[in-house]
Amino acid sequence: MNRLPEAGADAWRLPQHAHVVVGEAGDGNELLTIYDCGAAQKPPSAQVTGNLVRVRVDHETVRQPTGYIAKLRAPAILERQDDDHWVISGTDN
Repeated sequence: MNRLPEAGADAWRLPQHAHVVVGEAGDGNELLTIYDCGAAQKPPSAQVTGNLVRVRVDHETVRQPTGYIAKLRAPAILERQDDDHWVISGTDN
C-alpha cells in the first residue's frame, strides 16, 4: 500500500499536515504508517518498514506507549536511505 506521490527514485512527497506513526514491527524494525492528515478520518496513505533515522522538517514529536508520532508542519519528502533506513526532509533540502 503506497498512495503517496513520487518525488524521485525511492522518494515520496508528504503533505504539510502528514502524521507519521512509528511503532515496532515484528522483525525488530519499525513500522511507519503515514496519514495525509491527522484530523482526517481516512485510512493511511502508506506503510513501510525500516527505521526512521531523522526528521529534517518542522514537526512535533508525540511519544506513545508503543512508539511515537511525527506530526509534520511543512511539506516534506520521505526518502529511503537503504533497505532499512528512512529520512524525512523538507522539500527545499
